[in-house]
Amino acid sequence: MDHSLLSIWDLLIIGAYLLLMVLVGVYSVRRIQNTGDYYVAGRSFGPLVLMATVCATIIGGSGLMGRAGVAYSSGFKAILTAVPYLLGMFIFSGLSGRISDIGMQYNLTSIPELFEVRFGKRAKLVLSVLIAFAMMGTVASQVTATATIIKMLGGEIGLSYEMGAFIACVVFMVYTATSGLFGVVYTDVLQFYMLILFVYILIPAVALFRVGGISNFMANLDPALATPYVDGSILGDIVTYLVFTMAGAEMWQRAFAARDRRAAKRGMFLGTAVYGVTIILVYFMGVVARQIIGDDVLAQYGSTDAVVPALAIQILPVGLTGLALAGVLSVIMSTADSYLLVSVQTCVHDIGKTVHPQMKERTEILLSRAFSIVLPLGALVIALYIQNAYNILMFAWSFYAASAGIPAFAALFWKKATHAGILSAMLAGFSVCVGWRLAGEPFGLGSAVPGTIACGVALVSVSLATYKKTPSVFLEVKKQT
Repeated sequence: MDHSLLSIWDLLIIGAYLLLMVLVGVYSVRRIQNTGDYYVAGRSFGPLVLMATVCATIIGGSGLMGRAGVAYSSGFKAILTAVPYLLGMFIFSGLSGRISDIGMQYNLTSIPELFEVRFGKRAKLVLSVLIAFAMMGTVASQVTATATIIKMLGGEIGLSYEMGAFIACVVFMVYTATSGLFGVVYTDVLQFYMLILFVYILIPAVALFRVGGISNFMANLDPALATPYVDGSILGDIVTYLVFTMAGAEMWQRAFAARDRRAAKRGMFLGTAVYGVTIILVYFMGVVARQIIGDDVLAQYGSTDAVVPALAIQILPVGLTGLALAGVLSVIMSTADSYLLVSVQTCVHDIGKTVHPQMKERTEILLSRAFSIVLPLGALVIALYIQNAYNILMFAWSFYAASAGIPAFAALFWKKATHAGILSAMLAGFSVCVGWRLAGEPFGLGSAVPGTIACGVALVSVSLATYKKTPSVFLEVKKQT
């Protein structure tokens, strides 16, 4: 079977998969009766559904393609920056039961709503703006990853990176706009099994066979790709991932959507555990690509993001290539839709309804669907400007982690945290993080490190100085049984 026919069949498989995702979203639209259904799916999810959506959300285009590209070019950095996120997610899993309790008892659907109850509307609005931009940047990283795949597969019929990015945005728009969290989560469940079977099992297994087994792989492994090292940039990424998990709005939304605290904790723990297994597999795919493909991926495809799809094309036969790349696309979409929905909820519910509290529920759902179309266009602009999934992700996450990670933890557990302390912390974290980046990140230190330190110092010092005069409301919860 010649190469053009292989490309045609693989494109047909991928096209059918994208169409299926759209149909699932359209089918799920009938389940949306109110904003609670749209944003937290009626708080109906059990542990197995949560496991699938949590894992599928974590392993996004930046987490698979971006980090595999890091392994391909920088080796062990891919693991050093993944493990802190894993540890942070295990910590968050332990906190998710309390988050579920608070959501149930105070009818909360987002982290900005918690900030409003504890610290007032101004804190809610500031956090909402930070979330909206961070989430849109994360969607952009997924658009970039999808566009890279579409460009690779569609080269023979003239599909450019820009056209691939546009196609990705359209698919994200349709099923997120129509069905909200119901469509997002149930497509995540399908995508979870796709990515495990056709990406994390099929590609590594065939690649290992292709290089002649584990002994040959180890014998030919470049020592530079297997040597642990830490520099200022890696330290910044480590702090970003670890702190980001405390305030990851998409995971707070999952915890609020659990049917009870037990489901929240079990689902989070299981999803995180599966993610832990994939870390070494992503690293393996990145470094084994150096042995199979060589060192010209960047020159050939324009980005190291292309490592995993290039590996699949190189080692898999017709049909299986299409299924594997559909699995890669499922990884990307399962993250993109989650972050897109959080961006929509933040803009319409947390910002719009705070400014206009009389907004009717039907109007809110209509605006949410409209923003599901508008916001991906902003992500498209970012994706066209920064054509690297990992770089976009770290740009978006670093300032958000520095600004919101410690305040989110304080909102859950520290009674002495105050309105002034929280606002000062978010402003200090954001300002120092952005200023450090604009200064060129002195000493090679990632901007999230000084930003997080500034945030913590401001929170503690200002809160301790003001809590006696202006104490905040602390949410006491009765645990569900």
